[in-house]
Amino acid sequence: MQKVPMTVKGADRLRDELNRLKQIERPKIINAIAEARAHGDLKENAEYHAAREQQGFIEGRILEIEGKLSIAHVIDVTQIENSGRVIFGATITLTQGDDNVLVYQIVGEDEADISKNKISVTSPVARALIGKYEGDTVEVGTPDGTIIYEIVEVAYI
Repeated sequence: MQKVPMTVKGADRLRDELNRLKQIERPKIINAIAEARAHGDLKENAEYHAAREQQGFIEGRILEIEGKLSIAHVIDVTQIENSGRVIFGATITLTQGDDNVLVYQIVGEDEADISKNKISVTSPVARALIGKYEGDTVEVGTPDGTIIYEIVEVAYI
């Protein structure tokens, strides 16, 4: 089975969510089902059906998180010597033109969130950046044409 890269923070967030689902949400939904059952006829009991549906979502998410964590290859970039090379987990400062400065961290697919400047390792920008060094110029093909970035800084934080 192929391992999937994940940052330490990403793995921690998944573990926290898994613990919350197992320790808080699962018991809550079990109590809600028991309470709904106590109300009588289950065929016409909307509370019971809603609670069972919610239980299905929770159990599905638990299985999904456990599966992701089982194939995760957790990479701690703070333990890597700063060589100026763009790798998974690195935070890269780019310039596009003279005044457009962008900062991205390359993370796993499940951690990607552009609003937090975290891009997936499989994204076109990340694929173009991986393996390059500070000072390099990178061309990224987009539907609107080619964008040229200059790598200003690579940090492992």
